Amino acid sequence: MDYIIRATTADGGVRAFAANMGQCVQTAFEIHNTSPVMTAALGRCLTASAMMGCMLKSDDDIITLSIKGDGPGKGIVVTSDSKARVRGYCFENNVDIPLKKNGKLDVSGAIGNGTLTVLRDMGLKEPYVGQVPLVSGEIAEDITYYYAVSEQIPSAVSLGTLIDRDYSVKQAGGFIIQIMPDADENMIDAIENKIKTIPAITKMLEDKMTLEDILNYVLGDFKVNILDKITPKYYCSCSREKVYKALLSVGREELEDMLKKDKKAVVHCHFCNKDYEFDEQCLIDMLS
Repeated sequence: MDYIIRATTADGGVRAFAANMGQCVQTAFEIHNTSPVMTAALGRCLTASAMMGCMLKSDDDIITLSIKGDGPGKGIVVTSDSKARVRGYCFENNVDIPLKKNGKLDVSGAIGNGTLTVLRDMGLKEPYVGQVPLVSGEIAEDITYYYAVSEQIPSAVSLGTLIDRDYSVKQAGGFIIQIMPDADENMIDAIENKIKTIPAITKMLEDKMTLEDILNYVLGDFKVNILDKITPKYYCSCSREKVYKALLSVGREELEDMLKKDKKAVVHCHFCNKDYEFDEQCLIDMLS
C-alpha cells in the first residue's frame, strides 16, 4: 500500500519524510506507457514531489518540479499538492539506452545535463521559483543540491524505482532527511556516516521493511517520532469544464482560426493523456 510518513527526531534536530509510491508510479506507467528508464526517472520525480508536497502548509499550495536536460529523455514535469496528490509526464516516453556498467538503468544518461526548477504556488501574486543546474541527472542528488543551494537546508535524499521483467513497477519509494538549525554536530556526523552504509531504498522495500523500519534504521541512534501518515494518489485535476474555460481565455482571434482551419479544437492533457474535443458548433457558441 502506498503511504508517506512525516517524522522528527525527539530533540527536533531532524525532520524526515519517507514514501512508498509503488502504486502511484505504476499508475503513471500505465497512463504514459513509458520505457523502463523513463519509468524510473518519472517514478523518482513523483516520489520526490509527493514528499515535498507534504511540506506545504496550505491545502491550496502546489509544488512543481521541472527537469529539462539535453539527454534523449529531454525532461520531466511533476506536481503535488499538500495531500500528496501527484501527477506528471515525461517529454519523451520511450527512451532506450544501454544499462550502466553495474546493470542499473541509466537515468542520468536519459536526462543529460540541464536544470532543475522548483516552483511553489502558495496563492500569492508570484510563485516562489528556485532553479539549480543538474549535478548528476539521477534526481536524488539534484534535489539534495537544490535544498543546499536554494533553501540552505542540509538534506539527504534517496529515491528509487525498481522495474520488473514485464516493465511494470516492482517497488518505488524514497526518503528526505533534513537537518534543522539546532542539530548538533555529533548528530550530523552520525547520520551522514549511517547514510553512507545503508542499502538502496528499493532493496529495503523489497526486504519488506516498512517506512517506519527504514527511518528507524537510518536514524536509529536517535528516537524517531512519527507525526503523520499520508496516502498519496496519482490524480489529475483536469476536466472538460476547465479546458473549456482555458479555450475561452485564448482570445477571439485564435478561436476563429481554429474554427476556420480545423472546424474543431482538440486539447490534450499531458498529465493524464486525455483528449478533450470541442466540435464546430461548440466553437461557434464560444464566439457568440
